[in-house]
Amino acid sequence: MPRTILLVEDSDDDVFFMTRAFTAAGLLTPLARVDNGQKAIDYLSGKPPYDDHTRFPLPSLILLDLKMPFLSGFEVLRWIRNQSGCARVPVIVFTTSNQERDVETAYELGANAYVVKPDHIDECSDLAALIKRFWLDANVPPPLKPAETGAATEISRTPRTENV
Repeated sequence: MPRTILLVEDSDDDVFFMTRAFTAAGLLTPLARVDNGQKAIDYLSGKPPYDDHTRFPLPSLILLDLKMPFLSGFEVLRWIRNQSGCARVPVIVFTTSNQERDVETAYELGANAYVVKPDHIDECSDLAALIKRFWLDANVPPPLKPAETGAATEISRTPRTENV
């Protein structure tokens, strides 16, 4: 099944470095990007302009920044875990914050992992390779539940070919 990663990140610099790191790690999985929390919810719920499920499929992994405009990563994570269509999608909180309270809150809200953004491009490449090896190569994603039929089933099987 083709997979897409949704990168929810407002920093163009961080997107640039992660894109380069994923390329260096040999990641062929399409990377979709939205730059704020409200757009993440719109993307995941298929609201315009993300209503074309061929171009904007349900991701198999979400990299979620915490500090963003409109809605924080915490608000997005809470929303994701309350939606039957995407509640099982793995979410890696990917942030600059190493505050214990942020880590605790992220896990309480259902994060699958919490990663502090690396300072150097080499560390970013190592992280991208690790994400690829575990979350995309080794990890078996959960099957869709009957409540996740319809659009979620359709879009999870559709390849993604361009960035958002």
